[in-house]
Amino acid sequence: MSSDLSPVIAACTRWLLSAFPPASGPLNHALAEAQARQAATFAAALRHPTALDAELLNLAGPGGSERLDSVTGSDAHPLDAAEYAWRTWVDETVVSWAACLLSDEDLAATAAARLAATRHGIESVGDARRLTVPSPRDRHAAPLLRHPDLLDPIAGLHRDALLGLLDGGPAIVSPDPT
Repeated sequence: MSSDLSPVIAACTRWLLSAFPPASGPLNHALAEAQARQAATFAAALRHPTALDAELLNLAGPGGSERLDSVTGSDAHPLDAAEYAWRTWVDETVVSWAACLLSDEDLAATAAARLAATRHGIESVGDARRLTVPSPRDRHAAPLLRHPDLLDPIAGLHRDALLGLLDGGPAIVSPDPT
C-alpha cells in the first residue's frame, strides 16, 4: 500500500477501535487492530484508487470524525487539542466502507476482487482472509467491531456508494448534510 494513504488508514483504524473496542487483553487488541486496519486499508484503496485521488486527499484533507462521533453518540472532541489531532485525518467514507466490509464477508470478498482493478492492486493490501473468512479467534477478539447491528449506523452512511462502486458504477459519495 502506498504510504500516501497511511495517515488516513491509521486514523480510520484508530477511530474504529475507539468506537468499537476489542475484547480485553493484548492479543485481542492486536487481532482487532489487524481487522480494523485491513478493512480501512481496503476501503481507502477503493475510495482513493489513483495517485491523483491520494494527492487530492492529502491536499484537501479527509474531513475529520465529527459526524461519525455524533452518529455513535461520542462526546465532541476539540479538534485543536493535540491529543485529538489524529481525528482530523479520519475519512468518514473510508470508515463507513470499512464498517460495511467488517460486517459483511460476501461484500468484503467482492471488494477484494475489485481492488485488483485499482492502482493499489490486491497484492498491495494483503490477504483478505481476516475480512472474508474471519476465524473464531478473530470474531472473539472483536465482537463489537464485527457486529452488523452495531456497525449499521456507520456502515449505512455511505453503503450505497460502496455498493455502486462494487457493482461497476461510479462511487458517488453523497455530500455531507451538515
